[in-house]
Amino acid sequence: MADLAKKGLKDQNGQSLVVREFQLKDKPEVQRIFYEGLMEMVPDTAFRGLRHHPEILLLYTAITVVCFATTKCSWLIGLLPAIVVCLRYFYSRCVIHGYLRQAMSSDMGDIEGHYMKTPGSHIWVAELEGKVVGAVAAFYLSDKTVELRRMCVDRRYRRCGIGVMLGQKVLHFAASHSYSSVVLGTTSYTPATHKLYKRLGFHCIAVTNGYITPGSTQSFLEQIFYRVRHHYYICNLQHSKVNIDGQH
Repeated sequence: MADLAKKGLKDQNGQSLVVREFQLKDKPEVQRIFYEGLMEMVPDTAFRGLRHHPEILLLYTAITVVCFATTKCSWLIGLLPAIVVCLRYFYSRCVIHGYLRQAMSSDMGDIEGHYMKTPGSHIWVAELEGKVVGAVAAFYLSDKTVELRRMCVDRRYRRCGIGVMLGQKVLHFAASHSYSSVVLGTTSYTPATHKLYKRLGFHCIAVTNGYITPGSTQSFLEQIFYRVRHHYYICNLQHSKVNIDGQH
């Protein structure tokens, strides 16, 4: 396959996809796609993530048993699962909104300043027939490491190879600037997200259970009804020539 990060790619309708440098006029669309992508994390965390935390399921079971032993109300036991699901959704939404506020008050509020004017960092957008449909940033961590950040793709244009193009752009940038590794972190439970990172040559080297999401309040109820795993990935560029060159 030709180098996706340098050449255009055709989507299912034959339209051209290109990855180019971020321009100031792209800011509203990039912020919109970022916002919508993060809001998808609410049900992902509240519902899909539940089965990945047996300790939380055990806690909910214990609460149910205690409630039944205390009240002897069978109807309350039947109602508890619905209450738990609603509370998980509520607190997931609160935390994600807190994270959004923090992001918008920092790098996503001043995209050009954080990524285009900061040495060793950069940001790009994916464009489909003149429309911005995705974005990704590279953020300087050290002379040897850059972080892949803020990768987001408009949900209407997924499964077209856009995520691969964006990821490869960061790998090219890192290689051309003599970085030895690219890292990233994610709390997503969506299998497609992890498959994408592995396809690009990333390897998960650490998982933090009970990760404290930026923007969370860490209140007692929030800790009970919001819990995520953070996956830390790394791509050693010396061993990722196949992915960087775009050959499969």
